[in-house]
Amino acid sequence: MLELHEQCTVTRSPDAVSHYLADFTSAADWDPTTVAAERLDDGPLGAGSRFALTCKLPLGSIRVDYTLTHFEPGRCLCLQGQSSLFSVDDEITLRAEGEGCHIDYRARFQFPAPMERYLRRHPARFTAMGRRTMAGLATALQDANPPPTAQADTVRADRWLLPGLAHFTRYGYRRGQQRWAPCSTDIRGRHMVITGATSGLGEACARALAQAGAALTLVVRDRPRGKALVESLQAASGNSDIQLALADLSLLGEVDALCEQLVARGRPVDVLINNAGALFNDKTITTEGIEQSYALLLLSPWRLTLGLQPLLAQSDAGRVINVVSGGMYTQRLNLRQLTGQSARYNGSVAYAQAKRALMLATRHLAEQWREQGIVVNAMHPGWADTPGVASALPTFRRLTAPVLRNAQQGADTMVWLARAREAGEVSGELFLDREPRSTHLLERTREGEQERAALLQLLDGYRPGQGIPSLSN
Repeated sequence: MLELHEQCTVTRSPDAVSHYLADFTSAADWDPTTVAAERLDDGPLGAGSRFALTCKLPLGSIRVDYTLTHFEPGRCLCLQGQSSLFSVDDEITLRAEGEGCHIDYRARFQFPAPMERYLRRHPARFTAMGRRTMAGLATALQDANPPPTAQADTVRADRWLLPGLAHFTRYGYRRGQQRWAPCSTDIRGRHMVITGATSGLGEACARALAQAGAALTLVVRDRPRGKALVESLQAASGNSDIQLALADLSLLGEVDALCEQLVARGRPVDVLINNAGALFNDKTITTEGIEQSYALLLLSPWRLTLGLQPLLAQSDAGRVINVVSGGMYTQRLNLRQLTGQSARYNGSVAYAQAKRALMLATRHLAEQWREQGIVVNAMHPGWADTPGVASALPTFRRLTAPVLRNAQQGADTMVWLARAREAGEVSGELFLDREPRSTHLLERTREGEQERAALLQLLDGYRPGQGIPSLSN
């Protein structure tokens, strides 16, 4: 048997450290030998939870299956790992030290005899692995990542159409993943409101944030589906602080009622995620006299965000995340198309116009609310395989199926913007794969100052408390 023994002290509480480590998929953040990690079961984290890690070898990689065998929050974690090449017992002991936490890490390895003899003759290679692992863990727990900036090659790619589009695929996600800093921010109890959470990106986001311990209010239209989702999230995460709010967000009267309900509850909103959306191939006018795409994709998040501003302001670091789409890159702002007033209706164009306008609204609110400490950003998920894409864009899905992201990959930046400490240090940006991105890939889609002013004047008529103006059709 060979043993690694390393120690460090970090400025985090033992409880926060044990919460971070209990989800052993975090090893992909801090262990330099781990290239991927996934949880193999559901339910509250604790003794019996299982994980699979893919670890680097000098040639290739190896899968290591881990089981959390003992867990005392704030005090101790023990794990057993098994692979085709070795077995390992990890013991991580925690104790309060000053205002931080002392971490004592021991890993006892069983290797085949020839490999063990080799490592005993070359101990520096073995012990260096332990030092790198502990250094990575200490760095992750410092949670001192710098504000996000675009990498130089990302800026170059965004100047050209095809490289920029390539980043929308699953390969763009994997490219970004290789650069990400660890995310250990503790969000337990942070109140987050998510719209459109019953499927696709919204559900993937809700599952990740529930597992991380966030308090969730899920805005849904269908009570039975919403109830089933809450029960599923609670069972999978052990997080009981998840509740429903019912609203058809294509109707601004229901948006107003939702705002009144949440304000009456009085619970500050730390994060608002405006994710609800759909692509409508046929033009439909709501009962309020508004074209449905315009109502759901732009007016609803605009009015909801303004209506919840008092609760966002009560947070010590309120955030708004608007989910847009790569489709907006094809469109220059056109108010007649945006509002459904043009002679011909195209569902994809209406969707893209609304997302283009939502990006402009994001930047406007970021400037307006900067002094209040409310951060407003947008993200787009790349090309993700969701139920909405399958139903509304079947041809696109068929042609791009080999490169589509899954829902978890598409939702990753949404989760990161809600969770990461450093994501709260920038405002008014568009993110893809945790990097600020250009809002235009084609110069011809860039709107002028008059167009922006006209949009803001239009939106100003849809502020809460100003009634619901309708447009002629």
